[in-house]
Amino acid sequence: MKISVKVKTGSKKEEVNKIDDRNFEIRTKSLPIEGKANSAVIKILADYLDIPRSRIKILRGQKSKSKILEIL
Repeated sequence: MKISVKVKTGSKKEEVNKIDDRNFEIRTKSLPIEGKANSAVIKILADYLDIPRSRIKILRGQKSKSKILEIL
């Protein structure tokens, strides 16, 4: 399944807002330096969906706030 994620970095708290079945907004405390925000997004989403981190891949948007993720 592919989902679209809008990432907000430097937030005061980490949370997931589900917009619909395939669109999410994720807020993370991490800053987009050396992939730390991407790692945080995967961790936050994995915890939210209660799945292992290894089942989530970033397909598009490594350096963008809008990302396409695949959940295996």
